[in-house]
Amino acid sequence: FYTRLNSIVLEQVYDVKKFLDDHPGGDEVLLSATGKDATTDDFEDVGHSSSARAMMDEFFVGEIDTATIPSKTTYTPPKQPHYNQDKTSEFIIKLLQFLVPLAILGVVVGIRFYTKSA
Repeated sequence: FYTRLNSIVLEQVYDVKKFLDDHPGGDEVLLSATGKDATTDDFEDVGHSSSARAMMDEFFVGEIDTATIPSKTTYTPPKQPHYNQDKTSEFIIKLLQFLVPLAILGVVVGIRFYTKSA
């Protein structure tokens, strides 16, 4: 149905290969609009002249059967279970971050005290 350089404007397909070198806006504009509906953003919003619209007849390929176009579907991410973090574990971690260094310090002081007195 499409060749690589077909664009859709107003539900009509145009083969723009022959016009790439002659397009006043450059070939990048045409290449970015190939294979998609270029009616609004790429064609109508630019404000083409009546002579530009008349030139389109030369590149016309055919009409689109709108009944064959699939309806747009919106992506819905899968539902994930809500993570309910236990605040108790957070408290224990903070407590351990404080107590472990104190315990190590206590052991070191105890060993130092025991070895000096012996």
